[in-house]
Amino acid sequence: MRPAQLTLVLEREFLSTAQGHHTPVMLWGPPGVGKSQIVAQVGERHQAPVIDIRLSQMEPSDLRGIPFRVGDLVQWAVPALLPDAQRHGQRGVLFLDEITSAPPAVSAAAYQLILDRRLGDYRVPDGWVIFAAGNRQGDRGVTYAMPAPLANRFSHFEVTVNLDDWAAWAYVQGIDERLIAFLRFKPELLFAFDAARSLAGEMAFPSPRSWEFAHRALQKFGDSPQLLVGALSACVGQAAGVECAAFIDSLDRLPDLDAITEGREADVPTEIDLQYAVAAALAGRALRVKGKPEARQVWGHILDYARRLPLKEMGVMLVSDMHRGIGSALFAVPQFSGWAHAVADVILYE
Repeated sequence: MRPAQLTLVLEREFLSTAQGHHTPVMLWGPPGVGKSQIVAQVGERHQAPVIDIRLSQMEPSDLRGIPFRVGDLVQWAVPALLPDAQRHGQRGVLFLDEITSAPPAVSAAAYQLILDRRLGDYRVPDGWVIFAAGNRQGDRGVTYAMPAPLANRFSHFEVTVNLDDWAAWAYVQGIDERLIAFLRFKPELLFAFDAARSLAGEMAFPSPRSWEFAHRALQKFGDSPQLLVGALSACVGQAAGVECAAFIDSLDRLPDLDAITEGREADVPTEIDLQYAVAAALAGRALRVKGKPEARQVWGHILDYARRLPLKEMGVMLVSDMHRGIGSALFAVPQFSGWAHAVADVILYE
């Protein structure tokens, strides 16, 4: 399931605790596709704490607690890391990450916590949801087969990589628009894990997480071409790093973006790679003026330019990215109806 859909699923699960309908959710997927970030965003959206427990780093006693004697009885000290309504709040997310990397003894300790929402005398507060995540056995991570009793305690969703969802996230997070343009140009490089290369010793590979690292590398080494190729390759692998650096090097031929957003005359590139780059850059500028007095004017000028792009599909991609970030306010811009009419033959209505 694509990340945008999974976000909606987790949102519903978070809200369902009030009606007692919550089911623990297990997210499956390869490393670097954003499983942890999807969970963190749910907490941020609701201003609720997320307690991230890495089960691969736990001993069974870390969950069950430590026994101590009280008279003739033995009681258990509840671990401070588990959710507590007084200390952490009435609502929140208990996130059991790396659950498939946990030793079987730790997984067994988690059974009762996940299904019955309790461990001994400890109970998970009613307003807290339980999410978990882990890698599949074919992802070349340290994984154990999930025991059937544990698997039967979850609803299971597989996280798939989706470029539109990643681009929408990247614009909001301020990821360098040159990287967004490159991945629009080379979508197969958003996630490209090659087990053979991993066995041959190449550790870095393209993934949504490693492209965020590439963004950081671009900010640090963008003014040093002799270092940039190596820095990008260190993040996303040799092949993707070299291609990305070459793409970025070609962008000095972009048209004047200020002229476009101000409604002045500007060239329209004929090269496909430059069209991807200018579309990504304009979508980023459209999002940055959201809420400002000049927003509608800037959006109108960008829509005018979108109509001039040689490939109508390129204009559709540009406006779609704008709409994901701006929302229905884009429809009120006078130029929108003219653009929509011009591309009506290529738009697919869902």
